[in-house]
Amino acid sequence: MKEFDCVVIGGGPGGYAAAIRAAQEGLSVALVEKEALGGTCLNWGCIPTKSLLHAADLIRHMGHAAEFGVSVKGFEVNLEAMVGQSREAAATLSNGITGLMRKHKIAVFKEHAEILGAGQIKLSASGELLADAIVIATGAKARHLPHIDCESDHLWSAREAMTPTFLPKRLLIVGAGAIGVEFASFYSALGSKVTLIEAADAVLPAEDHEISALAKAALIEQGVEVYTQTPLESLSGKKQLQAAFNGQSKRFDACIMSVGVSANVEGLGLENVGLALEQGFLTVDAEQRTRVPGIYAIGDVTGGPCLAHKATHEAIIVAEVIAGKQPHGLRRDRIPGCTYSAPQVASIGLREQDAGDRAIKIGRFPFYANGKAVASHAGEGLIKTIFDEATGALLGAHMIGEGVTELIQGFAIAINLETTEQELIDTIFPHPTLSEAMHESVLQAFGRPIHL
Repeated sequence: MKEFDCVVIGGGPGGYAAAIRAAQEGLSVALVEKEALGGTCLNWGCIPTKSLLHAADLIRHMGHAAEFGVSVKGFEVNLEAMVGQSREAAATLSNGITGLMRKHKIAVFKEHAEILGAGQIKLSASGELLADAIVIATGAKARHLPHIDCESDHLWSAREAMTPTFLPKRLLIVGAGAIGVEFASFYSALGSKVTLIEAADAVLPAEDHEISALAKAALIEQGVEVYTQTPLESLSGKKQLQAAFNGQSKRFDACIMSVGVSANVEGLGLENVGLALEQGFLTVDAEQRTRVPGIYAIGDVTGGPCLAHKATHEAIIVAEVIAGKQPHGLRRDRIPGCTYSAPQVASIGLREQDAGDRAIKIGRFPFYANGKAVASHAGEGLIKTIFDEATGALLGAHMIGEGVTELIQGFAIAINLETTEQELIDTIFPHPTLSEAMHESVLQAFGRPIHL
C-alpha cells in the first residue's frame, strides 16, 4: 500500500495539470489514468480535431488560390493521411505529458481506480493507495438520445467521426453545438453533403444570438442543410441509415451524434463515499471541494462549460487549495469559448440576450472593413463588444471570422483586468492586423469610429 499527499484520478488537461501543480508545491503525487495521458481533449478532442480542421482550411484556401494569382491545377483528398496526421499530433503531445510526469516525479498508474473511502483508492492491478486528498478529474462521456436505439457502425460519436474509414456522401449531424458545427465544417469541406439538425432555436445556442445567426448563414452558404428547432424523431438501419425529422424521412451514409455529455464516473465508487451526481455532474464549491471532506473534483466531471482551459484553471485552484494556499475561485463569466469552424467563433462574458434591463452599449465592426481581412480574402465576420453604460466596463465580446479564436484572448485579458472603454480606446493596435477590428468595435460602441 502506497501513500501520497494527493492522488489525481484522470489524466486529461485538468488531471495532469493538477498533478504537476501539486508536485510544484512540494506534495507527493500519484496520477491514475487507464488510457493515454492527455485525456479526451488531447487524444480524441481538441488536438486531433484541430489537425483535421486545418486540413479542411487548406482545401478552402486552395479553392480561392486563383484570386491571389496562384493556379492550383488539381489536388486530391487523402482521408487516411489526414487521420494519420491527427493521430500523430495527439501521440506526440501525449508522450510529452509522460515526460512531464517523470520530470515532476509524479507516480503514474495506468489502470482503473475505485474510491473505497475518504483517502482510500483501489487500483485494478497495483493494490491500494492512500491519500490525504483525492482529485476526481475523470471528464465526461457523450450522451445518447434515450429514444434512439440504433446499433449501426455508421452511427458515430465524436471519436468515430475523427477516425473515419470512409467519407460519407450524405452525413447527418445531430446537435449544432461547437462539436457538431466543427464536424459540419470539416466534412462539408471534404465534399460530404451535410445535414445539421438542432433541437434548440439556434446554431451554437450557447453563443450571442447575433453571432449564432451569422454562423448559421455561413454554414448554409457552404452548402450545409441546417434545421433548428428540429429534434431527431427516429434513426434506424445498418449501413444505410434512415432518419426522421422535421416531418420527413431521409437516408444517410453516416450520422454523428453530438448532443452533449454527462460525467464519466462509471465504476469510480462514488456510492462508497456517499457522493452522487446532480443533473448529471458532480457539484463542487468555489475551491473545487465536493461535500465529502478530502475529495475534490475538477473539469468536465463537474459540468459545463466543458472546456479544457476551464479544467486546467480549476486544476491550479485545487492543487493550491490542497497545498494550503488561498487562490481565487473560478470566475465563470471570464471563461472564453472557441469554435474552430469556418468561420471561427469565439466569445467571452455577457451575451446581449442576457442583458435584461441593464443599460449597455454595444459596438460592432465587420471584417469586410478591416484592411488585413480584405487583403487576405477573410472579410466574412464581425466583432461585437458589450459595455456597461454607466461605468464603461467591458462585459462581453463576441466574434465570428477568420482567426478570432486567437484574438479572443485580448478581450479575456481586458475583462480579467476589469478594463474600461477608455483604456481600450487608448490602446494602440498594430496595423494592418485583424486585431484592429477589436479596437474599432470599441470605438463604435462609444460613437468614435474611425472607419464606417
